[in-house]
Amino acid sequence: MSVRRTTAALGAVAAAALAVTGLTPGSASAHGALSSPVSRIAACYAEGPEHPQSQVCKDLVADSGTQPLYDWNEVNIADANGQSRQIIPDGHLCSANRDKYRALDWARTDWPATPVAAGQTDVSFRVTAPHRGTMTLYITKQGYDPTQPLKWSDLDDTPIAVYDTVASAPSGYYTFTANLPARTGRQLIYQVWQRNDSPEAFYGCADVVFGQSGAAAQAAAPKAPTEAQILAGESRSTVSHHGHGGTETIATSDVAESRSAGGTLETALSGSAVLAAGALGLLFWSRRRAAARAGE
Repeated sequence: MSVRRTTAALGAVAAAALAVTGLTPGSASAHGALSSPVSRIAACYAEGPEHPQSQVCKDLVADSGTQPLYDWNEVNIADANGQSRQIIPDGHLCSANRDKYRALDWARTDWPATPVAAGQTDVSFRVTAPHRGTMTLYITKQGYDPTQPLKWSDLDDTPIAVYDTVASAPSGYYTFTANLPARTGRQLIYQVWQRNDSPEAFYGCADVVFGQSGAAAQAAAPKAPTEAQILAGESRSTVSHHGHGGTETIATSDVAESRSAGGTLETALSGSAVLAAGALGLLFWSRRRAAARAGE
């Protein structure tokens, strides 16, 4: 093989290796949100991003546009790695300190709230990408002031629920029970879902109110997005919905993500390693052939 042909071949292999290394997903994977009690972002999405009904959701769209609502299931930190308290500052818990979701941190008393009572309650989480991990729910302490930005110290140290999630959700939901302590008035439930197969974590805030069980309270309670709304909004979302949750059993979430995004980073790195090894082999072979010819 001539020097020119060898150089060209190596250049082509190197370019292929670089291309494979760059095969990270073009869009993030969506993962879900609390649907009972309803999280702030899910409630606003259910109202309709283009025509929200409540004043707080109208203000959210006026401030941040409709995209945060179409991406209702994406409030995450990719590299949280179990360090949520260290990396999310006070006042930014509901947004996970992401500017895109900054409106979720607003300290207001008009966020739609789900009526609850002390004792065991059913929790439902609409999951669009199941993952192995732990979902932990906290509730604010008695005396919590909803007109002040939420701080870590506002949350009771004892979780109201700790649920081990798996990488499949045939119904499209994670369901479990939480034990609500005695509280009065408006409170907030804070969700941290930390994956154990990745450093990624997901977050949510759900407003609840104790002591309001009448028809008026139920009528004012927030609604979760319907399946029709979720499907209708997929084309406007910037995150991947397909292949996750629903009525499909997912063997491993990472496999599902690789199918929907065209390959994971792990696959890309493995592919680039193989190509790099091939490039080195080609180089050694060409040198040995050249040496053999020189000795003839």
